[in-house]
Amino acid sequence: MPMSKKVFLCAISNISSGHCLEDCKFCTQSVRYGATIDRYYHKPIDLIVREAKEAKSRMASGFCLVTAGRGIDDKTLKFVCESAEAIKKEVPRLNLIACNGTASVEQLRILKEHGIGSYNHNLETSEAYYPEICTTHSWQERYETCENVKAAGLKLCTGGIFGLGEKMEERLALLESIASLDPESVPINFYHPNPALPLEGRTLEVEEALDMIRMARKVLGNRRLMVAGGREVTFKEDDYKIFEAGANAIVIGNYLTTRGKEPMRDHAMLEKHGYTIAESCNER
Repeated sequence: MPMSKKVFLCAISNISSGHCLEDCKFCTQSVRYGATIDRYYHKPIDLIVREAKEAKSRMASGFCLVTAGRGIDDKTLKFVCESAEAIKKEVPRLNLIACNGTASVEQLRILKEHGIGSYNHNLETSEAYYPEICTTHSWQERYETCENVKAAGLKLCTGGIFGLGEKMEERLALLESIASLDPESVPINFYHPNPALPLEGRTLEVEEALDMIRMARKVLGNRRLMVAGGREVTFKEDDYKIFEAGANAIVIGNYLTTRGKEPMRDHAMLEKHGYTIAESCNER
């Protein structure tokens, strides 16, 4: 069961899309698979700010700036910093999250200096299963970046994806690895199949997906547990059940390359089932 009737909302902006050279088999942003998505290097900063304002108006307490690629190069670092500064001038109370791949402690400290409060870098799956879904970089590289986030003084957001073909013991191993990092927030994603991708993953049945949320809550204790990508295709109109299973946060609006539910629909769903929306990421 969730710890309270309070739910946190987060929104995502794909500020650099579809030009990743890695071979993650679950990701449409890889150029290797030719998925039909929007591809661009830099979204205009005024549009990013407008999206941040819109997210805040829809009661999101977090706003994530996502770039495609293995990690942060100098151009990406500069762009994310400029975007964060521009948002902070217009929407000062919005918690900014960066999601830009592998990063050093020094790079993460620079992001913090420019207004980033949290950093998202998912482990995706267990260490043992990771070579089945990606061969161009290691799981350990992901784990080390998560450690760097904490060393830099940023709040850590790290999670994974269910439905990649992994077994139950691999799901448990993923959750235990996440718990070992002591993150503030844990995004749980459910695989959204795409015909362009080589992965033979699947959309989980509702009850199996709910069981994964229950397992995550049991392993992760009172950490913020966010259901993110795949909520629409996995749960459809039964997504209110994720809170009964233990989730206490969701992503509202669209995702990186897939559409989400209308935010006002999510507001109505929460109100109907007796939940209130947290006004800040600092609430408990």
